Amino acid sequence: MSTPTLLAIDQGTTSSRAILFSKAGDILAVRQKELALHYPHKGWVEQDAKDIWNDTLWACRAVLDDVPDQSKFLAGIGITNQRETTILWDRKTGEPVYNAIVWQDRRTAEHCHNLRAAGYEDKVRAKTGLLLDPYFSGTKVAWILNNVPGVRRRAEAGDIAFGTVDCYLLWKLTGGNIHATDATNASRTMLYNVVTQSWDDELLKMLDIPRAILPEVRDNVAAFGVTVPDLLGRALPVGGMAGDQQAALIGQACFAEGMVKSTYGTGCFALMNIGPEFKESKNRLLTTVGYRFDGKPTYAIEGSIFVAGAAVQWLRDGMHLFKRAPESEAMATSVPDNNGVYLVPAFTGLGAPYWRPDARAMISGLTRESTAAHIVRAALEAQAYQTLDLMDAMTGDSGFRPDVIRADGGLVANQFVCQFLADMLNRPVDIPRVTETTALGAAYLAGLQTGVYNSLNDITRAWQCARRYSPAMDGAKRDALYKGWKSAIAMLVGE
Repeated sequence: MSTPTLLAIDQGTTSSRAILFSKAGDILAVRQKELALHYPHKGWVEQDAKDIWNDTLWACRAVLDDVPDQSKFLAGIGITNQRETTILWDRKTGEPVYNAIVWQDRRTAEHCHNLRAAGYEDKVRAKTGLLLDPYFSGTKVAWILNNVPGVRRRAEAGDIAFGTVDCYLLWKLTGGNIHATDATNASRTMLYNVVTQSWDDELLKMLDIPRAILPEVRDNVAAFGVTVPDLLGRALPVGGMAGDQQAALIGQACFAEGMVKSTYGTGCFALMNIGPEFKESKNRLLTTVGYRFDGKPTYAIEGSIFVAGAAVQWLRDGMHLFKRAPESEAMATSVPDNNGVYLVPAFTGLGAPYWRPDARAMISGLTRESTAAHIVRAALEAQAYQTLDLMDAMTGDSGFRPDVIRADGGLVANQFVCQFLADMLNRPVDIPRVTETTALGAAYLAGLQTGVYNSLNDITRAWQCARRYSPAMDGAKRDALYKGWKSAIAMLVGE
């Protein structure tokens, strides 16, 4: 008998990828195309939505062509995406009315400040689990409606559709027949009430956004529609969708309360499963929909760090300290310690638990003895310090102190980063056999919808640890390093 395969679309901040997985979770083929980021003004970050679609379509076609023997047994498609990135398009033509505004964009910081000053933040937190921050989609939507000529009038007439990247790709794949998103992506818009599981009229009024532009919200496992036959050779079912961090939570099989996954890609995002009850964070973290099956949400506490791997990219492309990202590990280990140098990578503001969109990156502790290697080491060490900030806040919110962290993302290929994480967190860090957990999570969702998998137990059994990093640092050294980090943060935010 033939073995079914699953196609994951993984549309990220810096690339669009398609990965074909076997039922066992093995990668059969990968195609990827880098995606350009545009910075038209200070603090603004945009992408061409048409590039997002064209690159994704190319990757899907290429990966299916690469392994035709396996592709012919394709059971379904799952979509995962960079969250909060905002696209508005014409319902008749499918043409975007403006560039995609990327999650990193800070242009609506003043709008958020004004809403906060008007006393809206408590209401936003209680309904969405989020903070008033430019990170989320809502104020981005409002900016486009208010600043692109004619769009508000067209939106109020029902001619404009809004979606995060998953929603836009689904629209394009289905030839404009389906305007839908999933509960995890909806929960990141600042327009969706995660307690009632519905778009919220009070929040829409707060931002002056017409309900007519909004997509339908579905479970993560659902019949999202079928692709237009001529796009990928035949009509194929789209059976799963989830925002990238929630997809990684699923790909890491974190289905028990208190389990944590931490992803180190462009940014760093740690999610803790807190179960079926919504709990508002008391430590400036986010409460978000972790996943929703059969109409029943499971919530997660999330810590969002805006810059992780992007700091390594900056050292490579902006500072030219090395030519290839993997060289950063050798540079970091060429010196015995950071020599008191700390790099706070707030290139697009500070995320959790500080939430300072006005903050900017800083290197502190420089002396005549400092070298490029110390700066590189400080950038890699920052990932552990930022994660420790999150873990402390998560434990305070949930009461759970996880025994182990399941880590993934591009930076886990760096052994120095993984060991330093284990040392600073003082608990083991497990790296899965399949490190493409975001795409794998999307494939799992499609597999659940199409009958490739029977239940979450199948996914739990499939997860395997490839390598465990155990803590090996003494407590006094750990405390001293973290104290230095906290001092650097205090200098930056003025506390």
